[in-house]
Amino acid sequence: MANTFSQIYIQIVFAVEGRQNLIRPEWREELHKYITGIVIKRGQKLIAIFCMPDHIHLLVGIKPSIAISDLVRDIKTGSSNFINGKGWIRGRFNWQEGFGAFSYSRSQIDAVSKYILEQEIRHTDRSFKTEYIGLLEKFEVEYDEKYLFDWIE
Repeated sequence: MANTFSQIYIQIVFAVEGRQNLIRPEWREELHKYITGIVIKRGQKLIAIFCMPDHIHLLVGIKPSIAISDLVRDIKTGSSNFINGKGWIRGRFNWQEGFGAFSYSRSQIDAVSKYILEQEIRHTDRSFKTEYIGLLEKFEVEYDEKYLFDWIE
């Protein structure tokens, strides 16, 4: 889009179907690289990524030429196919339906990147459910708990 200039930073969060702990630490780097390739191929900039066993956080510099939902669809579809093609799990790997998307200013990028990269530390004392609901409340996103992810307690 000629003469269009933007600087939009979005943190994207979504979970493994059924919130199962399926993403093993030894696969993380390869999965990060694969997802980075998807983001770059779509003409976007991946700033930070971290896969926990049951969910993922990404910070993306996104251009207005793509809908966030289209980018997330491509990431989920491509990475699910990648994981299934690798045979990393028994059965079929899928991401849960839906995602969270939270916007940030340029001045917050370092702090958000650090937050994403320190996920393992953060989750020693906080569940993903607590973290996700905290993000929704921090950003004043109205939600109905019955439409949130399927939580395994």
